[in-house]
Amino acid sequence: MASDPSSTASPTPRRRLFARWWVKALAALALLAAIGAGVFWLIFMRDLPSVDALKAYEPPLPTHVRGIDGAPIQSYARERRVELSYAEYPPMLIRAFLAAEDKTFFEHGGVDYPGLAGAVLDYVQKFGSGRRAKGGSTITQQVAKNLLIGNEYSPTRKVREAILAYKIEDTLTKPQILELYLNQIALGRNAFGVEAAAHAYFDKELDELTLGQLAYLAILPKGPSNYDPVRHPDRALARRNYVLSEMLRNNFITRAQYESANAEPLGTVLRRTSKYETVGGYFVEEVRRQLLDKFGETAKDGPYSVYSGGLWVRTSLDTRLQDLAAKALRDGLIRYDGGRGWSGPIRHVDIDGDKWLQALLNTNIGVDYEDWRAGILIARQGGEWSIGFANGRTGSVPRANAQMPVRGKGGTAFAAFKAGDIVAVAPSGSSFALRSIPRISGGFVVEEPASGRVLAMQGGFDARLQAFNRATQAQRQPGSTIKPIVYSAALDNGMTPASIVVDGPFCVDQGARLGTKCFRNFGGSRGAGPHTMRWGIEQSRNLMTVRTAATVGMPRVVATIKKMGIGDFPPYLSYALGAGETTVSAMVNAYAILANNGRGGAPSLIDFVQDRHGKVIWPENWRACDRCNAADYDGKPMPRPQSRQRQVLDAMTAFQMVHITEGVVQRGTATVLRDLDRPMFGKTGTNNGPTDVWFIGGTPQFVGGLYIGYDSPRSLGGAAQGGTLAAPIFKQFAVKAYEGMDKLPFRAPAGIRMVRIDRGSGRPVYGTFPTGNDPKPGVIWEAFKPASEPRRARRRAGPAPTATPTTTRTDTPPRDSDFLQREGGIY
Repeated sequence: MASDPSSTASPTPRRRLFARWWVKALAALALLAAIGAGVFWLIFMRDLPSVDALKAYEPPLPTHVRGIDGAPIQSYARERRVELSYAEYPPMLIRAFLAAEDKTFFEHGGVDYPGLAGAVLDYVQKFGSGRRAKGGSTITQQVAKNLLIGNEYSPTRKVREAILAYKIEDTLTKPQILELYLNQIALGRNAFGVEAAAHAYFDKELDELTLGQLAYLAILPKGPSNYDPVRHPDRALARRNYVLSEMLRNNFITRAQYESANAEPLGTVLRRTSKYETVGGYFVEEVRRQLLDKFGETAKDGPYSVYSGGLWVRTSLDTRLQDLAAKALRDGLIRYDGGRGWSGPIRHVDIDGDKWLQALLNTNIGVDYEDWRAGILIARQGGEWSIGFANGRTGSVPRANAQMPVRGKGGTAFAAFKAGDIVAVAPSGSSFALRSIPRISGGFVVEEPASGRVLAMQGGFDARLQAFNRATQAQRQPGSTIKPIVYSAALDNGMTPASIVVDGPFCVDQGARLGTKCFRNFGGSRGAGPHTMRWGIEQSRNLMTVRTAATVGMPRVVATIKKMGIGDFPPYLSYALGAGETTVSAMVNAYAILANNGRGGAPSLIDFVQDRHGKVIWPENWRACDRCNAADYDGKPMPRPQSRQRQVLDAMTAFQMVHITEGVVQRGTATVLRDLDRPMFGKTGTNNGPTDVWFIGGTPQFVGGLYIGYDSPRSLGGAAQGGTLAAPIFKQFAVKAYEGMDKLPFRAPAGIRMVRIDRGSGRPVYGTFPTGNDPKPGVIWEAFKPASEPRRARRRAGPAPTATPTTTRTDTPPRDSDFLQREGGIY
């Protein structure tokens, strides 16, 4: 029987058509899906950053600077931030932020759908109005926005934010996400992160804040300026109380805690009191300049940038010596400037009615001398002016307290006052009295000779008034302080401390065009005849100096000046008297090289720099000194810390010059320091005009130096001298600085021979003498290099004995001949 042909028949044309349509529809849908996915990828996924970067994320951190004892002295930052770990956050702080920002943070997977839907609806309703829709972002989304994709206002960004939030939740734990958020969130007043905000708004550590204060921090992510406690206190208080009520509603706090915190005032401070404002202003600013030169400002300059790299910088600043140097220089400037009248306002700013506070704060002017303070004159009310201060308080300056004359103009300061003048005042009873900022200025540097480390630096009266650092930036003529360097060149080229130099008229022919140049001593003296080099230095005789420089040759003199780091001068005789320009820092460093037996290098303010993880990144070849701490000492020979110094000047030449300039303190132009009663060398300086007066000197422990003069050089008056103005400033510093310190002699290098000579003639003196007394006036012990001592002394002594590294005061003879035999002296 034949089968039914219809059972094997092919589909009808309609069924085939339907099948083909279905295939095409599926293909079209697949194509549309692919296109949609592609569009979605192009719009939302392309260039989406990897969340893996968050695992290694390092927020911008300040650079912290520490002094010689390790105590913090300054920090540099564009964003004030203190990085904490999750465990360091007070639990109540976390609850406050969750109540304010993301109540379901620990439940959701990165996106709060109801909140997101509300944000989308709000965006649609406000589209085109110019108003911004509410955020609707979870804490995780805020981390994605702030750290990865930016703050662009658009629906696209919200979708990208949500996608990243999911990825972040897959990559990090909830505590890690909160740690990132609380460390980096911007909270106003240049505070980033909650620890920095605690200082900025309350001047407290985070763990010292009350519940009400923690709740206030939690309102700030919504807009710090919207809840500024000064401009919008009522708005800020209402929002803080709302956060407290949310904490109560979510059972984060008890009713009693809520009632207590709700009754608290905001408690914010007007302005955070900086811990570092008065610590080494000029010193730390010089450190900042050096760091910027080395590492750059921000992250675009490299991973170790000053303002975001989180560096730890150890400096050589000794805060005790810094305070003493600053006070001594300031007191000296005020002594000189006193009685010359009021120097005028520090600055004038325009003020609008009662809006004087912000105008004052914007200037960043402050004075930290004794009880002085800077204030802004607000308005005159009869016989007194009202004055405002940076802490928001006000006071008055009565007419009787501002009667000093205005310098160069006449009239009283009170009559010259104008609203908006920023002036210096000091408390006087229940009001304030006017003070005058000195117009004269100067620089002071203290350095440790053994290491070249700068221990203190004061570059003017106050760094917030005068940013220009006169210790390192002011180029001034050093006057007679250059003479020890000139004579060092002479000692290097065959002369001795006993060499005879004529103190008499000295002229040089400068050619047909310039004619003859004749030099003279200070005060116009024509000279005192032949004397020893020592006498010429002690008495600071110009004629002997230029004669010596001419004998040695100025090319050799300026070569010595250059290698001592003072300057690169042309070989003209006037430069032997200090005509060239240099800085206090350079001159102090040169004297430190002398005190260190000719060893030294560039002065240093920075010992080392560590990155945020503790690795030393500068100097490049830095090495730790093993066993240098007393606790690690194992009884073996003492370790020697790495030294960066080199031999700049012959050791015996350097010692001879130190030995000679001890006589400047004992008998010469710096006898004001003699009653300090310790081995001390130094030299005063007074340049033409005189426009500057100097003193540089010190002991084996440290060398200090300063100048004072007007920024635009002008005469200080004919009576001004280094010995009468500069040396007393150094003495004020030294009296306190050397308290409790050993009286150490300068140590002589091997080979130095001590010979008893007549100070005037340079001839050796023989015979015995009573213990502790000079055999006759004018006899001293002088330092000579081998085979350079006076001829008769060499014949008498025979072969030169080997010297041990020590010496005695120039005006104190050794006790007996046995001492001389031990010390390699001649008798």
